[in-house]
Amino acid sequence: MTEINNSPSKSSLEAMRKFSETYASRTGTFFCVDTSVTAVVIEGLAKHKELYGAPLCPCRHYEDKQAEVQATYWNCPCVPMRERKECHCMLFLLPSNEFAGDQQSISSETILSKIE
Repeated sequence: MTEINNSPSKSSLEAMRKFSETYASRTGTFFCVDTSVTAVVIEGLAKHKELYGAPLCPCRHYEDKQAEVQATYWNCPCVPMRERKECHCMLFLLPSNEFAGDQQSISSETILSKIE
């Protein structure tokens, strides 16, 4: 399957934004102090959710994305995040991480302003 570079729908972005906020709150993690990082990762998750049916980690290279979706290891929240609170994308950061901000929420407007 060829990946399309179109932006995800606003409804997909909103779903991934809400998921990210809920997961950060539930796990005691925080978004990156640089909101553009958070916005781009949420956009990537939304795009993968639309294209492949699952929010595959957008920060890794995959030979076969559909196979990776089926394996579920890198579907957000990925296994390293669930097991050790290690987020390669810097979306969910422990408070001790030097890049962690103090926010567990991000507005739709902020996301759109960073990705457009």
